[in-house]
Amino acid sequence: MNTAVVLIIFNRPDLTAQILHAIAKSRPRLLLVIADGPRPYKPNESEKCRASRELLKTIDWPCEVRTNFSFGNMGCRRRVVTGLNWVFGQVEEAIILEDDCLPHPCFFSYCEDLLTRYREDPRIMHISGNNFQPSGWKCRHSYYFSKYVHAWGWATWRRAWSLYDENTVRWPALRAAGWLSSICPDAYEAAMWKRYFDNIHAHRVNTWDTQWIFTCWLQGALSIVPAVNLVTNIGFRSDATHTTRETGMANRPACGIGPLQHPPAISPSLLEDQSDFLNVHNGRSFTRKNRLYRRLARFPTRFIKRLFVDFDLWR
Repeated sequence: MNTAVVLIIFNRPDLTAQILHAIAKSRPRLLLVIADGPRPYKPNESEKCRASRELLKTIDWPCEVRTNFSFGNMGCRRRVVTGLNWVFGQVEEAIILEDDCLPHPCFFSYCEDLLTRYREDPRIMHISGNNFQPSGWKCRHSYYFSKYVHAWGWATWRRAWSLYDENTVRWPALRAAGWLSSICPDAYEAAMWKRYFDNIHAHRVNTWDTQWIFTCWLQGALSIVPAVNLVTNIGFRSDATHTTRETGMANRPACGIGPLQHPPAISPSLLEDQSDFLNVHNGRSFTRKNRLYRRLARFPTRFIKRLFVDFDLWR
């Protein structure tokens, strides 16, 4: 495989070994590895980080390996962002996996084909390996277009990543102008993403992918979502950074996609996007809570306080 593969690792050598084994089946000529350093307050993490990095010595196919290792801990946000800046300073396009994202063999050819097909098309900024549509859902083609970005196994180009806005600089002005309503016609969906972007802009959340969604929306761009799931997240467990509790998105089976059948036009799939909002981005819970708050707002304050305190309704 000619396309560069990026592997982002940290402190889970058992998972890293599985992902490396999957990458080996496609034998990429160039592998770029990003690694964060241990946290000083975590006992034994130095050894786990070292063991993860040592696994690169098991690579046994003709492959150039380039590494970008951090000695200290940078955290999820800065480590991924600086690492991908380093990647796209060297290559024009890449396939990106984290240490808990186990790809089906078809994932690599799927990404490579679509990287070529949409290389010069600014309407597309992201190629996802994930499909989270409910059981029984069918797609007429091999993939569809979405405003939502799934990043458990994905691919992109330098032209797209160069637009990345880590600090969501334009968010305050866009928020005041009501920009989100043009992206999210559903009022609850817009309210939820307003909260997410507020938290990111205020640096209350240590992540990088919400800013990537913001960047893609700011550019009016779409992502590509496969008709079947191509990457399984095997990292839902207590030592994860974010996915510490298992959900319906954990260990989602992956399968082959076959020769690609391309959609005839580029446009977002509204029903699928609504499903992702409700089921992937916690929209169902957010909407239910906010509807409850609006109903309660009609009642006297003393009554609401009794519901939340005396009856422990908040839980």
